[in-house]
Parts: sequence; structure tokens; C-alpha cells
Amino acid sequence: METVNIHEAKTHLSRLVEKAARGEPFIIAKAGKPMVKVVALDEPSETEKRRLGFMTGQIVVPDDFDRMGSDEIENLFGTGA
Repeated sequence: METVNIHEAKTHLSRLVEKAARGEPFIIAKAGKPMVKVVALDEPSETEKRRLGFMTGQIVVPDDFDRMGSDEIENLFGTGA
């Protein structure tokens, strides 16, 4: 990850923001000490955990899910005859 000092960040802010928006985060440092990390808003942070399957066993999808309401839909649109 790129680290830039405050002066460079001020000078090249537009270019750096565009890079961050494309998914290339960077760090701004002051006197060599990292101060902030700039990332795109829609990019998940490193600490944000994805919780796939967190509701396993709590939701039941009926076997006929893909056919639910088919009679009502057919009645709404007719049989095409």
C-alpha cells in the first residue's frame, strides 16, 4: 500500500482520490508517521467480516418455492388462448 506525506497528498489529491476510488487505498503520513488510511467508500474495511451463512438453520425455503403463486399468476395473465 502506498504511503504519501501530507505535502504530496495536498499536491496530488485528485490523482490519489481517483486511485483510492478504483480500489487502491493509500496512507497519509506526517513526519513519516502514518496518520490516516484513505479507501473507497464501497470497499469493505479489513476489519469488516463477511458473515456468510450466519442464519443457517433459521430460514426454511419451501420445496415448491419456484412454483409458489403460479396458479394466481396464470389467472392474472390468462392462458393465452
